[in-house]
Amino acid sequence: MGGASLPPGFRFHPTDEELVGYYLKRKTDGLEIELEVIPVIDLYKFDPWELPEKSFLPKRDMEWFFFCPRDKKYPNGSRTNRATKSGYWKATGKDRKVVCQSAVIGYRKTLVFYCGRAPLGDRTDWVMHEYRLSDDVSQGSPVFQVIHMSFV
Repeated sequence: MGGASLPPGFRFHPTDEELVGYYLKRKTDGLEIELEVIPVIDLYKFDPWELPEKSFLPKRDMEWFFFCPRDKKYPNGSRTNRATKSGYWKATGKDRKVVCQSAVIGYRKTLVFYCGRAPLGDRTDWVMHEYRLSDDVSQGSPVFQVIHMSFV
């Protein structure tokens, strides 16, 4: 994976609104993104500790961003498959609305990684925020979601 050449001191800390309204919307619409700092990977083919090396951002930041194709658990269903080789991502809390100028443009789901198999997995310190466009903003079915990962 060829990373973007980032200038010294570069920090990437987008807001939820920027992640959904600019990055995810442009990616889904097939438009150019000014600076390619978010790689596309099949996130659930990797365990979380393997992901920092796949990021274009410095590893020391302890936060990483990825575009990920939406993976369905069942061919005709809407549930997402979030299992990895060593565990699974479990949703916590309810989805949060991402709002821009008083309109809902997307949603953020918070997930925590558990080692092992459900429901007996062991909770880890890996946290992920999964962002998706709202249906009225996306053209057709959204193919990508954007992932913000961190180790807390």
